[in-house]
Amino acid sequence: MKTVLITGSTRGLGRGLAQAFLELGCAVVINGRRKTDVDQVVQALAQTHDPDRIGGYAGDVCDFEQVQALWGAAQERFGRVDIWINNAGVSHSLDDFWKLDPQVVKAVLETNLTGAMYGSLVALHGMLEQGYGALYNMEGLGSRDGRKIAGLSLYGSSKAGLSYFTQALAQETAGTPVLVGALSPGMVLTDMLKGRAGRDPQEAARAERVFNILADRVETVAPWLARRILANQRNGIRIAWLTPAKVMGRFLAAPLRRRRLLDSMKDS
Repeated sequence: MKTVLITGSTRGLGRGLAQAFLELGCAVVINGRRKTDVDQVVQALAQTHDPDRIGGYAGDVCDFEQVQALWGAAQERFGRVDIWINNAGVSHSLDDFWKLDPQVVKAVLETNLTGAMYGSLVALHGMLEQGYGALYNMEGLGSRDGRKIAGLSLYGSSKAGLSYFTQALAQETAGTPVLVGALSPGMVLTDMLKGRAGRDPQEAARAERVFNILADRVETVAPWLARRILANQRNGIRIAWLTPAKVMGRFLAAPLRRRRLLDSMKDS
């Protein structure tokens, strides 16, 4: 039984991954900044899965000591951490960069980039000491394809930096017993996606059309990612759900197949 620790797993794709790994027979460690949120998710998952396979520990990924404590708590509970996923991330409203509050800039960079680096530092130390393990960083807009979206310069820059970091880390860990890889989920219907509102109504309408073509639900993407993470034996891998071929196929099929995935989120 593998033990999987997922940062930022009290909601969205992180929680979906936790559910998927539990269904695949793994032990899972839930993490979020607020203990009340962590406890609530642990209790909910324990209704349908063995409580002995579920751990929950609150901690802010922007605080190195809290990240280190997260590893220690998981190791004490399950004896090891086989897979560590740096999933915690935040976005911001669609706004020109100069309109953003400096605290938003700080929060996005610290969570998406520094937080993933802290998680990687802790996980690599622990996994090299135990002699095995796999570390994955969650990509997002800006990671690889070079697309630029007005209003998301901050978020995209944080993910571009994370992509470079992940690739460099995979080179540095080559020849060690630890695998490093990237997860590319594409557009997933989460609160983070819902929160990208703002700018002009015409732009918002265009973005909505694209989201309806390319986006997928957490319950579709998370199990797919989880299965491939468990099967992976290759360092430097990029596990991508929304491939270029799939994107092209979605756009070609769009006139014949109208998807309305965002409608379910508008009133929630």
